Amino acid sequence: MSNKKPLNFLCVTTYHKGADFIKSCKAEGNNVYLLTKKKLEHEVWPWEAIDDVFYVDNWDQNDVTKGIAYKFRTIKFDRFVALDDFDVEKVALLREHFRMPGMGRTTSHYFRDKLAMRTKAKAENINVPEFTALFHDADINAYADHVSPPWLLKPRLEASATGIRKINSREELWQIVNVLKDERDNYLIEKFAPGDVYHVDSLIVDSKVVFSRASKYLDTPFEVAHGGGVFRSATCEMGTQLEKDLSKMNAQVMKAFGMQFGASHTEFIVSKETGDMFFLETSSRVGGANLAEMVELASGINLWGEWARIESATLRKETYKLPKIKNQYAGIVVSLSKFENPDTSSFNDPEIVWRMHKKWHIGMIVVSDSSDRVMELLDNYTQRIASDFHASIPAPDKSL
Repeated sequence: MSNKKPLNFLCVTTYHKGADFIKSCKAEGNNVYLLTKKKLEHEVWPWEAIDDVFYVDNWDQNDVTKGIAYKFRTIKFDRFVALDDFDVEKVALLREHFRMPGMGRTTSHYFRDKLAMRTKAKAENINVPEFTALFHDADINAYADHVSPPWLLKPRLEASATGIRKINSREELWQIVNVLKDERDNYLIEKFAPGDVYHVDSLIVDSKVVFSRASKYLDTPFEVAHGGGVFRSATCEMGTQLEKDLSKMNAQVMKAFGMQFGASHTEFIVSKETGDMFFLETSSRVGGANLAEMVELASGINLWGEWARIESATLRKETYKLPKIKNQYAGIVVSLSKFENPDTSSFNDPEIVWRMHKKWHIGMIVVSDSSDRVMELLDNYTQRIASDFHASIPAPDKSL
């Protein structure tokens, strides 16, 4: 690496995440600058890989732009990278201001705005649940006439299942729309289709998916957020038609949305009623909730680290080479715990490869050559966690 001129990466995150990206970026011989919130300065960042850090108390786009412009006088930044969902749009605006390569505002909307995602997917003939924006009264009524409830009300810009509400009638829909008042344009409604939710975690180079791993949420994020359940996900059976269909639809979404390079976490639903597959949402980042660890432990591919290597290779106009892939199965189970530091020593199967160390939480990842064995362990652990450890809190209602 030493013969390469270091590139200057500005990593932007308003949450504590992305340590493996930062370390990998540094290992590629680059200079790494971190822009984050002042309240996160005492978090465990990989300081040995960070050349300098810039703090903001509250994000004001104009102030941040001016601050970066000042730093730009002495540091020639080569790349801006958003490490969290909530920073994608902010960083897209920064790229446009400083004419930086990478995803601009229009493309970034496809990876942040649920309405933009659905509109673009529909235009590209990718199956999406029937939806409507809440802009125009007549459109809302026409939708309610045409699409039978239940429906889901979704905020356009929240991540995961935050702020999602189930609506069972036209009366309830209009009640909510009226309560939203001037905020209604920031929401959409879509047909609620009971089904299994899957996620495909992938890496993209030169607009092509070079790695993807399909997994199934055993309890959907919506159910966990709203029912206080136990969060679980497991690798899909490899080589099945379902796994092939998920990989194919993920590649279609990446191409349609103009993803050129980087990491992505994309969700799909398979209808219980019809078996049809629908695109739900995507993001231009690594999946949260320790799913990156699950993918790595099954495949050997560290999504954060490889994303950094892809960014670096793309910028240097070098050929990116994916490391050797393992094809094992992994599953994750995570729950809130009624104990501050739960004792997990009674969970002692050799397949356990990772344990969560976070106060008031319990969680494990298991790995096996057998998909059935992963499911058997997850079912067993879920029952034991539910009876001996589980605690739940109501989901924050951000929508009204």
